[in-house]
Amino acid sequence: MKVIICPDSYKGTLSAFEVANAMQAGVLDVDQTIKTVILPIADGGEGTLESLIASTGGRYISASVLDPLGRMIKANYGVLGDDETCVIEMAQASGILLLQDSEKNPELASTYGTGQLIKAALDKGFRQFIIGIGGSATNDAGIGLLKALGLQFRKGDGSSIANGVSGLLDLASIDSSQLDARLSDATFTIACDVDNPLVGERGATAIFGPQKGVKEHEIALFDECLKRFADIVERQFHIRLHDYKGAGAAGGVGGALIAFLNGTFQAGIDIVLEAVQLKRHLLDAQIVFTGEGKSDRQTLHGKAPLGVALAAKSTNAHVVLLSGAIDEEHKPALLEHFTVVESLVDESTTVVQAMQEPYRFIRMKTKQLVEHYMKNGG
Repeated sequence: MKVIICPDSYKGTLSAFEVANAMQAGVLDVDQTIKTVILPIADGGEGTLESLIASTGGRYISASVLDPLGRMIKANYGVLGDDETCVIEMAQASGILLLQDSEKNPELASTYGTGQLIKAALDKGFRQFIIGIGGSATNDAGIGLLKALGLQFRKGDGSSIANGVSGLLDLASIDSSQLDARLSDATFTIACDVDNPLVGERGATAIFGPQKGVKEHEIALFDECLKRFADIVERQFHIRLHDYKGAGAAGGVGGALIAFLNGTFQAGIDIVLEAVQLKRHLLDAQIVFTGEGKSDRQTLHGKAPLGVALAAKSTNAHVVLLSGAIDEEHKPALLEHFTVVESLVDESTTVVQAMQEPYRFIRMKTKQLVEHYMKNGG
């Protein structure tokens, strides 16, 4: 028998790789001869880098970059097992998890460090990029990233605009003459499931700004700053970012990548599943395990487990969704896509217990599910 194990992380407890190891242990507790294939996954946000490197036999490269507030840190980017595709996870250099709650400062938080990661990879000779833009601490329209790659943002008198998002209010022109020439030979696939425009009531600031520290009374100001950037881009480069779907992702980084790096959007989970070659592994598999920290109706809107279920739809594989917690009211909808829907939290296991010992409960529940499959012949 062959079992594919491809969970997302249980956020706040275990990484996708740790969840996969626990599931594998549960499978082998039933029978050591069962063939298992571990393919930890993610949907484009935090954990995408780790999942892709682990699943493809890739490697990490470290670089010194600036964090969102300009402090020097070590950040990783990755190279897939093909030794050609470079993975940049924005959260590594410009992520909100790099800041304490008291440090959130959307006026000053910059994406410069992410641009530095791209430049470091260019220096190593890489030209094929996957950019995961989830989990950012920034609302700077991606100008920090673009500055690191050579773009210059000027006032009407030709001087540079001030640092900080509000400096965009003085933006009169964008000088692309010093943009890194190597970018013209590079391809950028943006791993992102967000379709928000850059500005407006569904824009980067209105929807995502508050979680990054933008106060209610500041939303209009920040939105005006991003609009000014979009106005200049449209005037000079004839690309309209204002209402471009996805341009508002990661505080406007989506728009920056579209306009200046010729980036193309692709659902994060689709990128990951293609990279780990899930469909090839599914050909002779009997069971597929996937899961996440909490499953509900949102799972059915582009989350990683749904991608696994859809990939397995054309096979005879038994697809098991094993998550930390599952809303009972959403189980019927989930069962339309998964053969089995199970939660660590049940009559005998509390949320506190599952959070304290997730590995043990994942292993135990996986063992039970495999035993049930074998007893009932699938």
